[in-house]
Parts: sequence; structure tokens; C-alpha cells
Amino acid sequence: MIIFGIILSVLYVLGIVSAFHAVIYNRTSQGAIAWALSLISFPFIAVPAYWVFGRRKFEGYVLARKRVLEDFDDVPANLIANIQSFILPQEQRNPSIHAAELMARVPLVTGNRCELLIDGEATFASIFAGIDSAEKYVLVQFYIVRPDGLGNRLKDKLKAKANAGVKVFFLYDELGSVGIGKSYISELQAAGVVVHPFNTRKGIHNWFQVNFRNHRKVVVVDGQTAWIGGHNVGDEYLGKDDKIGPWRDTHVKISGAAALAAQVSFLEDFRWAADYFPELSWQVEVDHKDDQPVLIIPTGPADDMDTALLMFTHIVNSAKSRVWISTPYFVPDESVILALQLARLRGIDVRVIIPQVPDSLPTYFAAYSFFDELVASGVEFYRYQTGFTHEKVLLIDNSLSAIGTANFDNRSFRLNFEITALIGGDEFANDVEAMFESGFGQSIKMQKDDYANKSIWFKFAVNASRLMSPVL
Repeated sequence: MIIFGIILSVLYVLGIVSAFHAVIYNRTSQGAIAWALSLISFPFIAVPAYWVFGRRKFEGYVLARKRVLEDFDDVPANLIANIQSFILPQEQRNPSIHAAELMARVPLVTGNRCELLIDGEATFASIFAGIDSAEKYVLVQFYIVRPDGLGNRLKDKLKAKANAGVKVFFLYDELGSVGIGKSYISELQAAGVVVHPFNTRKGIHNWFQVNFRNHRKVVVVDGQTAWIGGHNVGDEYLGKDDKIGPWRDTHVKISGAAALAAQVSFLEDFRWAADYFPELSWQVEVDHKDDQPVLIIPTGPADDMDTALLMFTHIVNSAKSRVWISTPYFVPDESVILALQLARLRGIDVRVIIPQVPDSLPTYFAAYSFFDELVASGVEFYRYQTGFTHEKVLLIDNSLSAIGTANFDNRSFRLNFEITALIGGDEFANDVEAMFESGFGQSIKMQKDDYANKSIWFKFAVNASRLMSPVL
């Protein structure tokens, strides 16, 4: 009993210390209050939970990013010098993305060709063709990599390029790719591929850190072409999972100066994972006449601000006629809810496509908690019926599109490393519009009483899930 009393006393002391830490360092008052009350009231549960899930900043990565600038200050300088001719004059820039540009590592650049890639077959056919064409190096980064049919095809492509003397660098998130297997990695390494997990828990201060995930999906070939979007590497992304059925997802292929911005994002992640920098090209070799402006915005828990949250809130607030959103997980921050409500009250066409069939019950239930207040404002929600939709796409007005890895939830806004391509231009926006129209045609519009008619147990699950929304 004495030992139990000592342990309990230590836990209560740790609870008080942790509550003090939560009040000082938590970014939101709701989060600070929730953690403080839990830590003081139930320290035996809340203390370990707080030190695993309560952190909002990835301090180790912040220091690693500073080394990028201190140790390799010639890289940013050379990069800016090489892309100078592709930077749009201030008067020609879209004011809707001006604030977003201040958050990016590399400014808005023109001279790009962008190709919308809808669903897995088109996306991986394009990525594999790009890998086949590589002459200098290939950079590959995915959140999930499975050792299945698609995963093995990727492995074979990378092995073949490495055997041909092309440098290949491969990053994966060790939590997302928990089933990748040692043999998969060993085969790549035996062929000369440089393989590293992102290694979120690296360093003595990060041993219990599992809340931050590198959710980026980026492929860069020779510094000239980049692929960014929602696809991970697994057969389900080709629609081959019998339980889920067809898988709707979207990537974008970017050829031109903006590919170097995607390369900067990969370089920072690689520096953290591997503790060194690979030698890469920073020259722009444009061989087309397209002139699409693109801004690449990497976001994550090492940023000084909640960059993803600010970016999405800003572009919604900047809309003049339309905000169309497609996301698999709709568990947004209160500021985003207010931005969507205000947009609709300004007369803007606000529509959101979400899945009919969820792959995560907590996020499915949590999303319902936001529907009533938004539908009452006139926001339209569509439930996608043809399998599962995993794409992360926004269409703002008639000339601004956003395609990337960030979901419309607090985890992507604050906890995950994400990357988004903001693409200007009417022609590309027309392609995205056509994709949305197809999605609406395969969806059922939600009605005002959809939630009201649910059972009391469903509503309990909805409200309980909303309490967990900061970490979903």
C-alpha cells in the first residue's frame, strides 16, 4: 500500500506539472483547458497520454531545419537565383494566395506545366514513366508503402534505376508504413537505393513522440518534375480492395520551376531522417511553353505558425464566387467552420464532397457534429457513393486549385507534415471543375434533417467523437 501511495503521489505531482506545461504551451484555450482538467483529475491516464499525444511542436525538426540554412546556405541562394526569371511580378500575382506565399519556402513561380491525374492507374502510370525517364536522381516519399502488388512494382522500378547508376532516395513514415517489412527495405538497399524511415521518435527528447506523422506523398525526378497528391502506395489505391471498392483519389504532375520547391520539402525531411544532404540539381531546364503559376506549400508541426490552418482559412476567405472541397475526413478547426459559414453568407457557392462509406469510424462520426451548423448556413454536403473518395482538392472561384496531402481536419492542420500545390490558371481549374462535377454526379446531397433523424446512440457517438477531434 505504501508503494502504491508513493506511485499515486508521483503521478499527481506529474499531473500538476504537466497541466502547468499544457496551459503555457498549448496553442488553443480549449486544448489547454481539456488537458489541464484531465491531468489533474485523472493523472494515471492523462499523464502518459499527454506526453505521447499532447505535443504540438516538433522541436527536433525545427533545429534540423535551421541546419539546412546554416550548413547549406548556398542551396537557397542558388535556388532563388535560378528561379528568379520565373517569379511573377507583384502586380501579376493572384491576391488570393499572397498570404499563402509568405508561408512557403519558395515563392510563387510560373513556367510550369500541370497535369491533373485522377485515380490510381493514371497517377502511378505517370509516376512510373517519370521514374523510368530519370537520368540523375529520383526522390520518393510516401506516408504508406505496402509490400503488395503496387508496392512491389514501385520497388522494382527503383531497383532498376539504382542498378542503372541513377541515385535513388526513398523516405517513408514508419507509423504509416508499419507493415512494409524488412525484406522490402533490404532489397532496395541491396540495389543501392538510399532508404530511411522519417523517424519521428529520433532523439532522446522524442522517444514517446508518436503523434506527429509525415503524411507527405512526393516524387521528384531530376529536379524538373514533381508529383504531389493523395495517393499512397498500396493496391487499395488502385481500387483492388474488395471491402472498399473503387478508390477515388487525385494527384498532380508538375513540370517546371515549382518542382524545385517540392525538392526543398524533401530535402528538409531527408536531412532530419538521414543527418546529411544528398547532392541535388538546382537548375531549371524548362522544355515546354506552358506558363502556369504554382506555389508549393509544405506545412507541419515544425512551422512557427499553424501554416496549413492559416492557408486554408485564407483561401476560403478570399473566395469571390466558389469554394468546392473534396476531402475524406472533415473534422475542421472552429476558424474554418466560421470561414465556410461566412463564405456562404456572402453568397458564395460552398460545397463539400465526403465519403459515404468511411474507413475511420471516429472521423466519420465527428464530421456529423459540424453538419447541422454548416447546412443551416447553406453549405452543401455530398456523400460520395462510388466506393471511397480519398482526394484532397479545393477549387476556389474559376482560377485557383489546391491539390495536396492535407485533409480537412485538425491533424492535417496542426500535427501532420503535409504538402499542397496551389495552382493558378483557368485551364487547369476547368479540369478540376469537371472532376468535381463528376464527383457530385456520383454523390447524394445531404438534407437538413439527416442528422436530426439519427438515433440517440448515433448522436452520442457523434458528440463523443467530436471531443477527440483535435487528435483524430
